[in-house]
Amino acid sequence: MTPEVVTTIGEQALWVTILLAAPLLGSALAVGLLIGMFQAATSINEMTLSFIPKLLVLVIALIVAGPWMLSLIINFTRQLMEQIPSLIS
Repeated sequence: MTPEVVTTIGEQALWVTILLAAPLLGSALAVGLLIGMFQAATSINEMTLSFIPKLLVLVIALIVAGPWMLSLIINFTRQLMEQIPSLIS
């Protein structure tokens, strides 16, 4: 196994990690921004106000993007397992 192969596998793993995290982080960011603007406009300084909406949006995002995320990680794992014989020699 050459250093280039290890670097390529690490790069692919990081890319898969970014793709897996993006839907959840993006939706939480959008909801947090909207709630923050609402709190600034109404002068409500309740820190727990954003918790339930963020939680609900994360659950919805997980339900919507979950099958895609699962297939992405399964394909990546399958690809790594299929590469094992060529990596050993």
